[in-house]
Amino acid sequence: MTQTITVLPGDGIGPEVTAGAVQVLKTVFHLYNHDVRFVEKLIGGAAIDAEGTPLPESTVSQCAASDAVLLGAVGGPKWDRQSMKVRPEQGLLGIRKALGLFANLRPVSAYKPLLDASPLKREKVENVNFVIVRELTGGLYFGKPSERRGQNQEEVVDTLAYSKQEIERVVEKAFQLAEKRRHKLTSVDKANVLESSRMWREVVDRTAGRHPKVEVNHLLVDSTAMQLIVNPGQFDVIVTENMFGDILSDEASVITGSLGMLPSASLRSDSLGLYEPVHGSAPDIAGQGKANPLAAILSAALLLRYSLDMDEEAALIEQAVDEVLNSGCHTADLKLNTEQSVQLDTAGMTEKVIETIKRIAHVTGGAPSI
Repeated sequence: MTQTITVLPGDGIGPEVTAGAVQVLKTVFHLYNHDVRFVEKLIGGAAIDAEGTPLPESTVSQCAASDAVLLGAVGGPKWDRQSMKVRPEQGLLGIRKALGLFANLRPVSAYKPLLDASPLKREKVENVNFVIVRELTGGLYFGKPSERRGQNQEEVVDTLAYSKQEIERVVEKAFQLAEKRRHKLTSVDKANVLESSRMWREVVDRTAGRHPKVEVNHLLVDSTAMQLIVNPGQFDVIVTENMFGDILSDEASVITGSLGMLPSASLRSDSLGLYEPVHGSAPDIAGQGKANPLAAILSAALLLRYSLDMDEEAALIEQAVDEVLNSGCHTADLKLNTEQSVQLDTAGMTEKVIETIKRIAHVTGGAPSI
């Protein structure tokens, strides 16, 4: 049966990096004889220019009918004018909501050639390999609208609201992920202050009974922020609510030395997911061949693993990226600690990954033995 991936290139460097990821996916599908088709749709500023909305209905319906969605990036100064009634970012928030994506996964892994680019000491980051699971649709960002109160509007109120069901589904997703990794889960909250965090902790403890092989540790968010710097190698799977996850994942993104290397996945209870690099649209370098396609390529590997159930194929891509970096190849944003360093443009880096995939596979077609 033919599977479908919807591609949303978006704005800035989005079209460049998604094009690279699609080339890599097509190579892998050819090697394994998979029947997969790609459908491209508009989102963000490109959609505003073409159709007057950052999220056309045709994009939503196509994504909903797909097996997975690959997104580039949205936004740019062209659409930042205050007079604009719609913004590109509304397209991203809208597609997440329309598809019911509630769990955002951000893997953070250390690459040996990039260790010296980290702001932390080499010995602190060389064994880093964890995933942050952030709840994506509830909490402070989705409570009642902010309002200013009082006669002179000198007070402001934001509400943080969670239902037990919203907590249960993302916590269950995190436990399932921990079972596939190193069986260690850190739940992050602020249970010493917030009632919502106390409910969060209760749900985690109750869910732990269904996953006896997973070691569970509760950690306050402020302590977690410190531990990510002091000892990031201790973590395996971190699960937390929306705002805490937003802050901690941004902190974690600099640990391994380059934002251009970080993929992400936004998931729901079934296999449909949206996959995108963590970096933004970088309009200042768009169209110049300077964009790093590796985060998009690694996002494509997550797509294979979580939406198409192709673990072996995902591992092949990840191994190829690792070997390319170890060979000294890099894009302009990366600083490698290798003696033989070769800077490549976007297309050159994509082609190097494809060449490495083929070499690892040792075949020109058919499933490789790796």
